[in-house]
Amino acid sequence: ASAQTSTTTTTTWTNDQGSAIRQYSTTQHYNTITDPSLKPSVGMELPSTVTVYPLPGTVIVPNADQYSYTIINGQPVVVERTTRKVVHTWE
Repeated sequence: ASAQTSTTTTTTWTNDQGSAIRQYSTTQHYNTITDPSLKPSVGMELPSTVTVYPLPGTVIVPNADQYSYTIINGQPVVVERTTRKVVHTWE
């Protein structure tokens, strides 16, 4: 069996999921990143200093165990867990 190395995501992320992630992170009292110079975009690898968290159970997507999230400048950011590359952001 060959290992899949693609970091492309075909997951469609919705605004409701972004809201759910944002709301969940406040109930968990997770640290959020406030750094105006850090502007995450799809494909960007997050620095190792940024803590990422498992997706909330209410966010149902295919292969959810492949993704983590963090909150940067008040916005949820979904990252591919092994590469730390951003796969989705909400404005």
